[in-house]
Amino acid sequence: MPSGTFGRTCRRARVAATQRRPSMPARPFLFCLLLMLVAPAQASSIAQAEAWLKVKDARATPAIAALVKAEPRSAQVRILQARLLLQQGEVGDAVDAANEAVDLAPTDAQAYYWLGNAYGMQIGRANAMSKAFIAPKLRDAFERAIALDPNLHDARGNLMEYYLQAPAIVGGSVDKARAQAAELAKRDPPRGHYARARLAMHDKHPDVAAKAYVAAWEARPESVTYRAAAGQALQETRQWDRAFGLYEAWTAEDPKAAGAWYQLGRTAAVSGQRLDEGAAALKTYLTLPLGPGGPPLHHAWYRLGQVQAKAGDKPAARASLEKALKGEPGNADFKAALAALAQTP
Repeated sequence: MPSGTFGRTCRRARVAATQRRPSMPARPFLFCLLLMLVAPAQASSIAQAEAWLKVKDARATPAIAALVKAEPRSAQVRILQARLLLQQGEVGDAVDAANEAVDLAPTDAQAYYWLGNAYGMQIGRANAMSKAFIAPKLRDAFERAIALDPNLHDARGNLMEYYLQAPAIVGGSVDKARAQAAELAKRDPPRGHYARARLAMHDKHPDVAAKAYVAAWEARPESVTYRAAAGQALQETRQWDRAFGLYEAWTAEDPKAAGAWYQLGRTAAVSGQRLDEGAAALKTYLTLPLGPGGPPLHHAWYRLGQVQAKAGDKPAARASLEKALKGEPGNADFKAALAALAQTP
């Protein structure tokens, strides 16, 4: 019911309630009171479910299921459902839920944004023929999202990535990617730096990319994405002191930042510098909970083995590399590291 209609209905109900005889039940007025109590509760439930979803709290699943049952025609609820299904890896169902959201709210930019994300995950699992069928749908979803809301920067960034990576036959275009990057730079300068870095990486200019990634992080230091990208770019361009400094500061600020501990250790393993510090960082990583998308533990054992080998501790290195290989028996890098260690005097 539109809010204006609801207000007029309740005002009429209040007037009628004051005019009727005391013996007559004030049903319309009581109905409005009930609606006034229920509507905020529903909004609160949606907000709570979204909060749980963002932090991957298990309570999000039953909360969203209850919302879908109670409000199957709510686009906002269907968007939440699509997001949950994406987290769970149920890609086909996520596409269906996002399409329902679009059908229910054809002018909602968020509905198209999450539809694009669902197609993006679907295309990553598809064969070559299916990719060609899905790709235009993905592109169209993000294009529609930014047409409806030009400041939906996540959608614009994803569209830029599509243009950058997709073949021309399905609408890929570096020129279009550059145009989206320029638009991001106007609307959100830190995102503009990040977009410029992505373009530089595509053009195989890692030094330019590193400067842009660092600029993005410095402009928005609270962004974990930008900080991680800056650190990895500093590693790739062999700016070891700056990379060490970034990860040391990160772990000091947030001792539970598992990924920062891993990258600190990786920097030592790849550079051959600050080996004691690198070994300690990797051992710390091995004690922390494995976060979503974080390197698996056997990769940490591999990096620790590299550090120990470079430090001259052959028995410790062998033990670490064997643990790495146990975690992924077919890994060629792990096997090569063990073979090289066996040949070391």
